[in-house]
Amino acid sequence: MADLAVVIVTWNVRKLALEAVRSLLADVDAHGPSTQVIVVDCASSDNTAEAIAQAFPRVQIIASPDNLGFGRGNNLGIRAAGVSDETRADAPKAVYLLNPDTITQPGATRALYDTLIRDAAVGLVGAQLAYGDGSFQHSAFGFPGLRQLWVEFFPTPGRLIEGSFNGRYPHRLYQQSQPFPVDCVLGATMMLRREVIEQTGMFDEQFFMYCEEIDWAWRIRKAGWQVLCAPSARVTHLGGQSTGQVRPQSVVNLWTSRLQLFRKHYPGWKFALACRMIVAGMHRKLREPNLAPEVANAYEMVARMAQRS
Repeated sequence: MADLAVVIVTWNVRKLALEAVRSLLADVDAHGPSTQVIVVDCASSDNTAEAIAQAFPRVQIIASPDNLGFGRGNNLGIRAAGVSDETRADAPKAVYLLNPDTITQPGATRALYDTLIRDAAVGLVGAQLAYGDGSFQHSAFGFPGLRQLWVEFFPTPGRLIEGSFNGRYPHRLYQQSQPFPVDCVLGATMMLRREVIEQTGMFDEQFFMYCEEIDWAWRIRKAGWQVLCAPSARVTHLGGQSTGQVRPQSVVNLWTSRLQLFRKHYPGWKFALACRMIVAGMHRKLREPNLAPEVANAYEMVARMAQRS
């Protein structure tokens, strides 16, 4: 009976996934907690599942014949860990959703687990992330509002882009050792208390990719749980390695999910205004020089979606 279940969803990132699993296992073997690892492979064509099974026999592999997307893939792994609205008696105390494009630094998993478990009011925690070159990466965000949409599309002073106007938390909070409260954490590292999953459900599977972690954090916060970022837990996040393989489709996926998120959590007036801003913003993007035709088609599709919403 492990204290923690780690779920990693993969799609055509064999080399990265092998490193993600290797660094995770090295970390928990040295520092704990007791951990089971579940890899859900979403119909990779690069033999990701086979490579992980051969390199790490202790890892449970679930090979899906279809690309389930981030939310459905993680939900499948969570259920395999025995956590749901009908949790098994041998289920772990927590579930850790970890991206395959991550490298776990020593002690990170233990730091997340201790932060989550020591306070019964905390339901979700995330790590402090860094890019592959070691540079700072924002790891947590305020819930997206109209100000963030403005920054997405229209000229904005740099000090506002890096500040609370754009949903960013001050760098000084990441430089301390103490966890700090946030609205939501980046989906690359999400560790959840078992009771949170039992109470709020799992990822909303209407989101194929993008924004599902924001939606879940919104539901977790509304249910009364605290969400924290733990700066002492350090994880390298290479970022966008799967989605970057299909950029135009990723643009459509992103804005489809954002529209779903806004419709679900905004009042009617705010959703209508957000749609108008998206249409104007996409038309602005279409005027960018040297725009690839397939990307322009994606922008036009998003503008039409927003107009119809």
